Amino acid sequence: MDLAGLQRMKREGRKIVGVVAWDYPMAQIAERAGVELVSVGDSVGVNLWGQQAGEITLEEMLVVCKAVRRGVQRALLSCDLPGAFVSVDNARRLVDAGAGLVKVEASPAAVRQLAEAGIKVFAEFHGGASKPELVEKAKALEQAGAALLDFRHSGPDAGPAVAQAVSIPVLGGLGGGPWLDGRLRMAHAAIGYAASNLDAPAESYANVAQAAFAALRAYADDVRGARHLKGQRPA
Repeated sequence: MDLAGLQRMKREGRKIVGVVAWDYPMAQIAERAGVELVSVGDSVGVNLWGQQAGEITLEEMLVVCKAVRRGVQRALLSCDLPGAFVSVDNARRLVDAGAGLVKVEASPAAVRQLAEAGIKVFAEFHGGASKPELVEKAKALEQAGAALLDFRHSGPDAGPAVAQAVSIPVLGGLGGGPWLDGRLRMAHAAIGYAASNLDAPAESYANVAQAAFAALRAYADDVRGARHLKGQRPA
């Protein structure tokens, strides 16, 4: 999948499926599931590594981007460039690591600087302002050279207005909805892979946390009972 393919999907009214993935196995699974876009989010720091918000470094993002790149062959790959590191040189490092798009939450001026350097930009912005202001923000990002937009917390009023106002695809991350050109969700959230799902299952398509918990308890029982393990033949 390439940007031209996403543009074609927008024109034809076909929804774009995007997932956020942080490791090689999940990238492979998403690829086989047929998603169009795999996004390496800087949310990996908080959600997978237990960091505080804003702690993640560029070097860590490069490691994750390279790992996910190894698992993606067909889908378009986007990698986040954390706000503290937004520059042309750093964006090029992500491209060198395999990113087809560099995702930033930045001003139109910063987006223009990246785009003029030949970097394909996935620009993120948030709802909360008036509909006319959000439409103008989206247009400004498109005019600056953004190739794709992530409109978070779009809402059913501003969302359709923004998607119709620009020619580039508009996806929805947090708080997105069916009124946009597509959706972007953390794979771990979609499959219910978080310790919190053990106690209060979230709205997801599976509960991998509960399945993993049950499997590990069964494994522990076999070890403590001196039984052969499933999937392993006796020596």
